[in-house]
Amino acid sequence: MEKRLKVALVHDYLVQDGGAERVLAAMQEMFPLAPTFVLLYDKNRAHPQFKNRIIKTSPLSKFPFANKHSEWYVTLMPTATEYMDITGYDLVLSSSIAFAKGVILPPETKHICYCHTPTRFLWQDRIGYLNDLPQPRIFRALLPHLLHGMRTWDRIAAERPDVFLTNSQTSRARIRRYYGRDAAVIYPPVDIEHIQMRDCRGTYWLAGGRLVGYKRFDLVVKAFARLDLPLKIFGVGPEEKRLRKIAGPRTEFLGRVTDDVKIQLYQNAIGFIHPQLEDFGIAAVEAMAAGKPVIAYGKGGASETIIPGVTGVHLEAQSWVDIGDAVIRFKPNDYDPYRIRAHAETFSTKRFQEELRAFINRAVPMA
Repeated sequence: MEKRLKVALVHDYLVQDGGAERVLAAMQEMFPLAPTFVLLYDKNRAHPQFKNRIIKTSPLSKFPFANKHSEWYVTLMPTATEYMDITGYDLVLSSSIAFAKGVILPPETKHICYCHTPTRFLWQDRIGYLNDLPQPRIFRALLPHLLHGMRTWDRIAAERPDVFLTNSQTSRARIRRYYGRDAAVIYPPVDIEHIQMRDCRGTYWLAGGRLVGYKRFDLVVKAFARLDLPLKIFGVGPEEKRLRKIAGPRTEFLGRVTDDVKIQLYQNAIGFIHPQLEDFGIAAVEAMAAGKPVIAYGKGGASETIIPGVTGVHLEAQSWVDIGDAVIRFKPNDYDPYRIRAHAETFSTKRFQEELRAFINRAVPMA
C-alpha cells in the first residue's frame, strides 16, 4: 500500500512514553517511509524507537523550554497545529489525544484520525487533569478563562477528519457525546510478542504507569500501607513525591524502567493493580500477556479487556478499601495463566495492524 499511497502521520507531541505513542509506533511500522509530524519532540523523554524515524516538528519546538515544559504552551498548540504544512499526501493518519485531529489539509487528502479520547483537560477530566499540570501560578490563574475558547476550537477541529477510529467503546461513547461523531473501534496494539508468560507464584503486587492524579495510584498506595504487603510501582510523574509520603514501608518506587525490566516485573508479580478509569489500559493487558491476573476498577477500558473470574477482578468502587478487600480475598489458584495469556493475545500489535490496514483499504480508493 505504501507504494500506491503517499502517507503522512501526525501525532500531538513526543515528550513522554505512553499508550498513544505505542499506537504511533505501530503505524510507523506499517508506513516506514512516512514522515511523522508532531508539535514537540524530546528525544530524552520519548521512547528510543522514535530516533530512527522521520520526525518533523513545528516551530513551537524552538520556544524556550517547550519540550521540557510543554504545558506552558498549551494555549498556542491549536494555532501551531493548524500551521503545520502537511501537503502533497494522499492519506494522513493521525494519532490524537488532543490536537492532531485539527490539522488543516488539502481537500484531496484523506484524513483518518485515531482519536484515543476527546481532549481530557477540555472535557471529561477538565478539573482534575488540569490540577496535575505544574504550570506557573500566573498561567494557572488565567487558564480557566482560556478553556472555553480552546473547547470551541477542539469541537471545530473534530469536524476535520474524514473518519474517526478509537480504542474502545468507552472512547467511542465520549466522541459521540462531545464531538457528535461516530467512530469505529480498533483496539490499540499491545506488544504481546515480546512478553513471555511465566507460570510462577509471584512475590509482590505490581502497579505502574505515568504517576498522575487521575490514575489514582494513591488508592493503591493507601491500601498496601494498611495491608503491610509488598508493592512495587514503576513509572514517573508529578504525583511521585506525594505518593512516597503516604506509602508504607513495603512499597517500592522503581521510577522509569526499561521494557525488559518491566516485563520481568510483570512475570514475577502476584498480580497487577489497575485503579484508574482508562480509555483502554495497555499496562493491564501487558500484565495479562505475562499470565498475571489484574485487579481493576471495572469501568472504562477495563470493562472490555478484563474478564471477571477468568483474567482478573472488577472493582465496583474506585476506593482503597475495595482494592484492599480484593487483595485479601485474592486466590492465585483460581486463575489459569495460560488462559489469561490467550486472552491477552487478542490485543496484539499484529491484530491491530491487520485491522487498521483493512480499514484503510476500505476507506481510501486505490489509485
